[in-house]
Amino acid sequence: MSPVLDRPADAWRTLRRVLKNDEASETYVRELLSRAGITVGGDAPHDLAVHDKRFYTRVLRDGSLGFGESYVEGWWDSAALDQTITKILAARLDALVRESWPMLAHVIRAKVLNLQSVVRAFEVGEKHYDVGNDLYEAMLDRRMLYTCAYWKDTSTLDEAQEAKLDLVCRKLALRPGMKVLDLGCGWGGFAKFAAESYGAEVVGYTVSKEQVALARTRCAGLPVQIHLADYREARGTYDAVVSIGLMEHVGYKNYVTYMELVERCLAPGGVAFIHTIGGNKSETAVEPWFHKYIFSGALLPSIAQLGAAMEERFSLEDLHNIGPHYDPTLMSWHANFEAAWPRFADKYGERFRRIWRYYLLSSAAGARARYCQLYQIVMTRIGTPAPDCRRS
Repeated sequence: MSPVLDRPADAWRTLRRVLKNDEASETYVRELLSRAGITVGGDAPHDLAVHDKRFYTRVLRDGSLGFGESYVEGWWDSAALDQTITKILAARLDALVRESWPMLAHVIRAKVLNLQSVVRAFEVGEKHYDVGNDLYEAMLDRRMLYTCAYWKDTSTLDEAQEAKLDLVCRKLALRPGMKVLDLGCGWGGFAKFAAESYGAEVVGYTVSKEQVALARTRCAGLPVQIHLADYREARGTYDAVVSIGLMEHVGYKNYVTYMELVERCLAPGGVAFIHTIGGNKSETAVEPWFHKYIFSGALLPSIAQLGAAMEERFSLEDLHNIGPHYDPTLMSWHANFEAAWPRFADKYGERFRRIWRYYLLSSAAGARARYCQLYQIVMTRIGTPAPDCRRS
């Protein structure tokens, strides 16, 4: 093992040197992968089969963007992609090639621009959530919930997602007649459940036209309103304000804006709830591959960032990390996606399949390696009596 691999601070200087020589690039990448127990051309499911030798230089030059793009373009394969990326993350190889030019460009761009502004808010709806309701119906559970499930005492995705919804409602202490604001309501899964099972009245906001159309159909006849609008357009006063899978799209420049909105819309004595994927470190730059191919402007908040935005506004009533539950959720989505693929192959094409396979399995790897977490946060205005935040 080269000593430089144990000194991440020296990694970028080494990368610039080996990039000038294709053979040196291959040697360096092979050595990095071996540190994670991955062999190029090996027989283990997590080993890599490299089909194009340009892969080595591209990974060193472009970091995570190059790694993901080269997979999408068929330059390499793995029989167990989730296992491969889990090993890479667990060995912290991402830190050794983190300072790629694409990442540096994203850091600068994030500092200068508000990548999650109101003007840009509808980009992720159009590019990701509007790709086709039929695809999501095949991939997700029967309630079409596109966030981490709760697998305690369950065995199927449908059961785990319903358990998650019930957990959220219990943490909010929902009762019949309560008014709930659902920020980033998706296809209306939570709104429908809260209305049917707890007698709540729900108003939801989403930036996806396809989600709005299906949510309104699914919630017909219930005290549920669905709006096609950015969460910052929400108005009214509510007994509970909920966001399940929105905070990843808010962005660090807007965390305070989000908290101000919740404070403005929350009735006296009300309860607010956040369900979000979370990062272990406070970041300001989006991950390049996911920004380009999956979620435009997505950024995982840290507890420190959310805590700072909550200061002098809210009391933290409950913080629950259900991160380990995200791995089986994503693996279930991937299994459903692959099983349904023959129906969608002609419509979307093989490139789309490789993009989504990489997205789902690398996300599962991130949760499995504890590279990311899944936080459920219950909060109230300072001075509010503590709610009954029941987890079981």
